[in-house]
Amino acid sequence: MVSRGPRAVEVVLSAEERAELTRWADGAVSARAAARAQIILACADGVSNTAVAADFGVSAATVRKWRSRFAAQRLAGLTDAPRPGRRKSELVLSEAERAELTRWTRRAKTAQFLALRARIVLRCADGGTNKEIGAELGIAHNTVNRWRSRFVRLRLDGLTDEPRPGRPPSILLDRVEDVLTATLESTPGKDTHWSRASMAKHSGLSKSTIGRIWKKFDLKPHLQDAFKLSTDPQFIAKVVDVVGLYHHPPEKAVVLCVDEKSQIQALDRSQPVLPMMPGMPERRTHDYHRHGITSLFAAFNIADGTVISELHRRHRAIEFKKFLTRIDKAVPIGLDVHLVCDNYATHNTPEIKTWLGKHPRFHVHFTPTGSSWMNQVERWFGLLTDKLIRRGVHTSVKALEDDIRAWIEEWNHDPKPFTWTKTADEILNSLADYLTKINPPTTNT
Repeated sequence: MVSRGPRAVEVVLSAEERAELTRWADGAVSARAAARAQIILACADGVSNTAVAADFGVSAATVRKWRSRFAAQRLAGLTDAPRPGRRKSELVLSEAERAELTRWTRRAKTAQFLALRARIVLRCADGGTNKEIGAELGIAHNTVNRWRSRFVRLRLDGLTDEPRPGRPPSILLDRVEDVLTATLESTPGKDTHWSRASMAKHSGLSKSTIGRIWKKFDLKPHLQDAFKLSTDPQFIAKVVDVVGLYHHPPEKAVVLCVDEKSQIQALDRSQPVLPMMPGMPERRTHDYHRHGITSLFAAFNIADGTVISELHRRHRAIEFKKFLTRIDKAVPIGLDVHLVCDNYATHNTPEIKTWLGKHPRFHVHFTPTGSSWMNQVERWFGLLTDKLIRRGVHTSVKALEDDIRAWIEEWNHDPKPFTWTKTADEILNSLADYLTKINPPTTNT
């Protein structure tokens, strides 16, 4: 005979117990209580342990455990028993303490660390475990335990930072402020910018102290960067148009970023280049022999990264028209062509406008004046310059053009499109923030 094992404990519910378990199963208490209530309700309907386990995705041992716990302790058997371990500190607030903590959490000028600690204490006073409070506030439960204990021991004073060990600063804040003011608002005599030595002489502090102050406030007087703000009256509309084209290119169309890299020089060094060796970079002479120039016309496909290109010895509207014809032949007939290009004079001549009028599938989107960074082909030109042109040695224009064609052919075998991440709103908001920094608003008195 096959042994069937011990008989399952019979579960019989009163009307009150069934009503309460139904409320738990609906999620009124917690997810754990809901799962246990559903198990007991199924057992009360006469379903076997194996069938209940299959229905709820648990093991038969789990069903047996909660069936037995309920039969022995009824509803109390379904709740979690207190877990062993160190007992958390009891926290009870007086009315004055609660009012002060609430004020810290709501006041706009309260330090963020102090407001968080006040929220921790208020939540602990309302009950709950450290893990529950930590999950609710998005912090570690150890952090909750630390500030709970500090408050129980020291009350409100325990939430402030204790004095830190170490020697007090030897440089007073007013001297630091003098260094910052002089760095930002003045120059050393006829010099254009401060150095550590000149600022040390001016302030009476050491050069290392000046270096630490500048590092602390991220000041670098020796560095200078370039910028250009567009004065295009249609700047916003053009940014929205071009960026929208990058993020949402039209269907049945090709988006090409078009531009010219003009006057690429065929340079030959006056002496042979010395190869790189361990501990020594590649070396080349500063002077060179110039053998002529060429211009590269390129159209970068934003979808797949392929490039349509042509090389010409001159850079005029005639050459740009020839390049447009090359694009027209390269793009399949059934597709529209959206060109992103700048406002260079060769792109706006009557001859080019006439050609575009005869080819209605071509649509031109101009970048704002002085904003060539919006044209993706400029980034591709940067790669070409870094990887080929800057270090290249060419004894003739033909040799330069051959190398450029070979590099582009290799690129098109494994093209890599760029991903434009910024939205038009993010670009405009960033520009607005920058303008606010360099032109702070003035108040009328």
